[in-house]
Amino acid sequence: MKYILTFLLLFTGFVGISQSQQKHDRKVGLVLSGGGAKGLAHIGVLKVLDSLGVKVDYVAGTSMGAVIGGLYASGYSGNQLDSLFNEVDFDKLINDDLPRVSKPFFERNNSEKYAITLPFENFKVALPSALSKGQNVYNLLAKLTLHVNSIQDFEKLPVPFFCVATNVENGKAVFLNHGNLAQAISASAALPSLFQPVIINNEVLIDGGVVNNYPVDELRAKGMDVIIGVDVQDGLASRDELTSAPDVLVQINNFRTINDMKLKVGKTDIYIKPNIKEYSVISFDEGAQIIKNGIEAAQNKSAELNEIAEITKSKLASQVQIKHHDSIYIKQVIVKGTDKYTRAYILGKLKLKGNTKISYVKFIEGINNLVGTNNFDSFEYELQASEDNEGFNLITNLKENKVTTYVKLGLHFDDLYKSAALLNITKKRWLYRNDVASLDVILGDNVRYNFDYFIDKGFYWSIGVRSRFNQFNKNISAKLLLDDTEISVSGLNKLDAELRDQTNQIYVQTLFKKDFALSFGGEHKRLNIKSETINTRNSLNEYIFEKTDYFSIFGNLKLDTYDNKYFPKKGVYFNGDVHMYLYASSFNKDFDNFTLAKADLGYAFSATDKLSFNVTASGGFKAGNKSTQTIDFALGGYGNNLINNFIPFIGYDFISLTGDSFVKGAVIADYEIFKKNHITLEGNWANIDNDIFESGEWFTAPNYRGYGLGYAIETLLGPVQFKYSYSPEQKQSIWFFNVGYWF
Repeated sequence: MKYILTFLLLFTGFVGISQSQQKHDRKVGLVLSGGGAKGLAHIGVLKVLDSLGVKVDYVAGTSMGAVIGGLYASGYSGNQLDSLFNEVDFDKLINDDLPRVSKPFFERNNSEKYAITLPFENFKVALPSALSKGQNVYNLLAKLTLHVNSIQDFEKLPVPFFCVATNVENGKAVFLNHGNLAQAISASAALPSLFQPVIINNEVLIDGGVVNNYPVDELRAKGMDVIIGVDVQDGLASRDELTSAPDVLVQINNFRTINDMKLKVGKTDIYIKPNIKEYSVISFDEGAQIIKNGIEAAQNKSAELNEIAEITKSKLASQVQIKHHDSIYIKQVIVKGTDKYTRAYILGKLKLKGNTKISYVKFIEGINNLVGTNNFDSFEYELQASEDNEGFNLITNLKENKVTTYVKLGLHFDDLYKSAALLNITKKRWLYRNDVASLDVILGDNVRYNFDYFIDKGFYWSIGVRSRFNQFNKNISAKLLLDDTEISVSGLNKLDAELRDQTNQIYVQTLFKKDFALSFGGEHKRLNIKSETINTRNSLNEYIFEKTDYFSIFGNLKLDTYDNKYFPKKGVYFNGDVHMYLYASSFNKDFDNFTLAKADLGYAFSATDKLSFNVTASGGFKAGNKSTQTIDFALGGYGNNLINNFIPFIGYDFISLTGDSFVKGAVIADYEIFKKNHITLEGNWANIDNDIFESGEWFTAPNYRGYGLGYAIETLLGPVQFKYSYSPEQKQSIWFFNVGYWF
């Protein structure tokens, strides 16, 4: 009996120890649903889990749940994720808003005048597959997961992980648990119509929320004993909330997801539902409050979570050292997926060679340079640790864009050209692999056209052809057309003139020091100026001042790192131009050779997040024969796309101040009072006349001053601007108004 009792006591002890061990060996899974911006609430929940000491054995996520869950699984804490996402500009991230400087010089100058761009193939206008290629999202995820880039099996991450995507061809769920982590997360979060699909293993994948927005069953199948679930999905809206067609469509889409959740909630041991009803999938600007709501929802479950923390306290927390690389060493570059474009072209745009150390900022700039060409439908890359672990091999996978023709549209109004509608046809790979042809037809009060053809050879000498026709009717300074004697005799200070200008150029261009564009070429200009203010020369009562063909050679050096053409907050601008006029047709009987040189310099910087300054200076002079006045410098007006040597100068109307040499300085203060709403305060000062550099007048106090106060809104069509300006010399004010991008 004694031995039996002893045996029973020992058996009971072993059972208790075994049950205690089993209790502490229980595996905890975390499932995070999709929900767009509402998914930022996951970060708040993770912060609470970390603070309580809850250790998770497996993470599963869909869409935004995959983004947050994947980063958490790679070793980031809830607090680290909070800090990371507070620094993200979601507008730029989602809209694929590439930095302006990432575009080639040709694209940079030509793309900033179109409100709408549509693919055009087989004489049919199509719609793009998505609003965004998702390149900025991929760049961010690739950088944040670089510390685990050598891990191909997601089971071997600091916390095992899988995410869900949808095969758009058959509608089936695809569970991603190996491969490139950044690519897998991107596929799971590829919201249809917003982000284009991601191709993995020859499957076309989109947002996993389409088929499985809360993969609790699949997580349980991984052997999880306890499931913590965070649900940030929409509930059904009431009739009072269904006020628009999009509301109804969202409601219909939510039927299946909400019905699924009725079953899945019961399969979740600790179900956390943050209060995110008043937010939408794009409420990223309210991320701080959404995260706070996630914290509150998790704290409401603190009793249950403390029990889980007690169970998991004996488990070792994953120790991960997350190293953010300021620079990387690229051992070799492997280019895949190209057909039309050579390896040299790819490396030239990336500004990258093998066995090169490069800052991560410059690395992303190179990627943006390549993406900014719009020659590729997608560009995915992976940094794999080299065999000697002394650097990375860059493996690129490009998908060339099959669309080569685009239709582009724009609308504009200003005080010089008046109303205008723009239709553009752009054709890439027209005659050569690296070429682009662009034709603008501008209809309105003043019919115009622009034609550009460019063969882009990067750092080698590229070849370009350009043709422009511009016309307008305006009261302009008589000094541009008459000499002092004629002005004295006629008593005219202003003439109502009709100006027509056709300019044709052929040139070569190369990139100098990576950021400068250096061009040389020849130019033909046909200039026609006539007026009815003075008559007598013909029966039409028109006085023809100019009807001449001019031929010149020119050189141009340009640097443009402004982050925004119209409202720059940072960057430098330089444009130096020299034209040597060698010949003129017989109308200009007094013509002799002359040279015009001019330069513009600008520097933009930000004093605060909202306040920026743009300081500019410019000047020009004529050397040689002075008899030809019609191509001289003329100041006045406001605009971004004035032709010839017409220079904006607020306080004065267009083409009011003329001379064969000038200097000008300006300062613009820009306060972004609301997002995309600007209040501008500016002043400009100038001296302009004949021979001011010989007389020393260029270095005296300014003879002409103008000050302005403006309000501008950035819209789909471009900036809408109202500007009040005043000149102390004239003691009068001038209003300027324009709508849309300048062209």
